[in-house]
Amino acid sequence: MSVEYLDSPGFHGFRVRRQIDNRTYQEYFSLKEGGRRMRGAARTRVRRAAEARDAELASSQRDARERAAREVHFDDRGRVRGILYRRKKEKNGRTTPLFQIGIHSAREDRLVNTTVSIWSHGLDEAWRRAVDFYAGHKRIPRHSSAYRRLLAAKPDYPELAERYGPVRSRHRPVSASGAGATPRPPVRAGVKTSAG
Repeated sequence: MSVEYLDSPGFHGFRVRRQIDNRTYQEYFSLKEGGRRMRGAARTRVRRAAEARDAELASSQRDARERAAREVHFDDRGRVRGILYRRKKEKNGRTTPLFQIGIHSAREDRLVNTTVSIWSHGLDEAWRRAVDFYAGHKRIPRHSSAYRRLLAAKPDYPELAERYGPVRSRHRPVSASGAGATPRPPVRAGVKTSAG
């Protein structure tokens, strides 16, 4: 509740103040009538009017927050704000490409974050998983135009598409030297294979 009792030389009464869509709404409810301070039922009536107005503003504030939480923001390069491309340095010294998601969750009313590995899932699947996490916490339906815009905003990293491709894979990218190598036959349990 944002109803505040003020008793100063300039004003005696209640002040209601809320911030909605970056705009401050502030209203005053005086406890003076004819130069004299109100008491009893008159004072209670003014307090209830202030509380009723605060409840209206609180409802508008909640609606504005929910709208803002569902909005999708893009930067000037068309990238989704809240989903970043990063390279994580592993203990063995290698770097792993991933998408890092950090947003305010409309579902949980707190900041949430996670990462999705491009190395593990491939570029397209990693982006879809990142978008699903983002949309789930922003309460964006999967059949909505906002969800389609998110999917379409996949970053264009030619070097990643070349190495990790659209194919979902849990394997390391194929190196240039091994591109023309003959694949080894699968080994089955209890079956010996000869080299030739």
